[in-house]
Amino acid sequence: MAEHAGRRCCLGWDFSTQQVKVVAVDAELNVFYEDSVHFDRDLQEFGTQGGVHVHEDGLTVTSPVLMWVQALDIILEKMKASGFDFSQVLALSGAGQQHGSVYWKAGASQVLASLSPDLLLHEQLQACFSISDCPVWMDSSTTAQCHQLEATVGGAQALSCLTGSRAYERFTGNQIAKLYQQNPEAYSHTERISLVSSFAASLFLGSHSPIDYSDGSGMNLLRIQDKVWSQACLGACAPHLEEKLGLPVPSCSVVGAISSYFVQRYGFPPGCKVVAFTGDNPASLAGMRLEEGDIAVSLGTSDTLFLWLQEPTPTLEGHIFCNPVDPQHYMALLCFKNGSLMREKIRDELASSSWSEFSKALQSTEIGNCGNLGFYFDVMEITPEIIGRHRFSAENHEVSAFPWDVEIRALIEGQFMAKKIHAEGLGYRVMPKTKILATGGASHNRDILQVLADVFGTPVYVIDTANSACVGSAYRAFHGLAAGTDVPFSEVVKLAPNPRLAAAPTPGASQVYEALLQRYAMLEQRILTQTRGPPE
Repeated sequence: MAEHAGRRCCLGWDFSTQQVKVVAVDAELNVFYEDSVHFDRDLQEFGTQGGVHVHEDGLTVTSPVLMWVQALDIILEKMKASGFDFSQVLALSGAGQQHGSVYWKAGASQVLASLSPDLLLHEQLQACFSISDCPVWMDSSTTAQCHQLEATVGGAQALSCLTGSRAYERFTGNQIAKLYQQNPEAYSHTERISLVSSFAASLFLGSHSPIDYSDGSGMNLLRIQDKVWSQACLGACAPHLEEKLGLPVPSCSVVGAISSYFVQRYGFPPGCKVVAFTGDNPASLAGMRLEEGDIAVSLGTSDTLFLWLQEPTPTLEGHIFCNPVDPQHYMALLCFKNGSLMREKIRDELASSSWSEFSKALQSTEIGNCGNLGFYFDVMEITPEIIGRHRFSAENHEVSAFPWDVEIRALIEGQFMAKKIHAEGLGYRVMPKTKILATGGASHNRDILQVLADVFGTPVYVIDTANSACVGSAYRAFHGLAAGTDVPFSEVVKLAPNPRLAAAPTPGASQVYEALLQRYAMLEQRILTQTRGPPE
């Protein structure tokens, strides 16, 4: 590490489901150090699988909070042993897996404020938590609490308009309600409730860090328009909740200077700033450097859309969060379960398990697929709630099969038309300067990206976003240093590597898809009506 001496930098942390990661990014926005601790491999004494404990009911999923603390100890000790020059760290920020929550026991704040640099963090914080295993985003055990919350505020749509999402089992408000109902003693002994993000920031601050607007809007508790806690939602979940949560803050806030513990033990400068930590999805938006009007499409096991929104339209689908880099705007998140696994299934069934054969089908069929449309959901989709494969001819007749090349194009066109339709349902509109940033496995297939460009009518770029939440956290640390809201985030990250153009829309494609998109939306409603019955 001697070659990095004197290299002023910011650190970006990511407390994700399976590991803790860190990157160091210098003033030219080059990543020059990275490391990680993997929970299952490096902390086997906690007995996690995939970083979590799945309980007997199959619904309750938790993680040991001390495992996260010990992972931070390990990574900092590794950095110290490697000769990392902590004295050059100007600021740090981080991300946490969204929707996880941590319950600090009464007296924890005194322990945090008086840590001894002679001992590791986990040795000193063992008695600081009201519950040792914390609920995480995979937990789906709070259906009853979700119903109670929606009923209190006037229904699912009313809650979505208020908080950006209808009630979700993993969201923190419902998890808190369950804890209060089932373990009131632990709740009464809790002095502060953190998200995973604000918990991690608290370790660095030596005091309870506030929850930021962006991660806070994934709780079913924050009013996304005026960025204050909803009194109706707080009251529906548990008593005295506001004082246990503290006041939320803008995501680019400097929440304080680093704790003297880190100055004395590792050599951080006393002036090192801690910028509010946020959720992993908002941090990824920062890492991909989305701007107003942009879309990020992660084409992975599930397909995820990140949207930059100016005027959101909350619905029963997807999530709307406060934007992590522009407090005046919003970000939306849409998740589709039938992503890469569905593409791989069709490839294996029809293209001899070959991506090059798969691509040939996309190249040899025409844009719009002669009006043939397909819906491919081998597992129950999130948006919309449909399962099964449904194929329609140009005359809207359901058919049992397509020729192999038509099937492949129907799959890819259908996946991207669904994304556009549901993005527009949340208030998204393609603008003249809109670009799509594609990541994930399928972003390496240029023919798939060409269909994406044609359906949306906008150019598609690819960007190397390995560790996007980590890198985005380091970028956000620089943004916090630059006085946050007074300096546009885009100005702070202008030196970062530019994305590469992968596909431009084919002339005339948008006219073809305009009519197809209307038909696709109509047929989606037809399938929903057939499977669920007419709306009440």
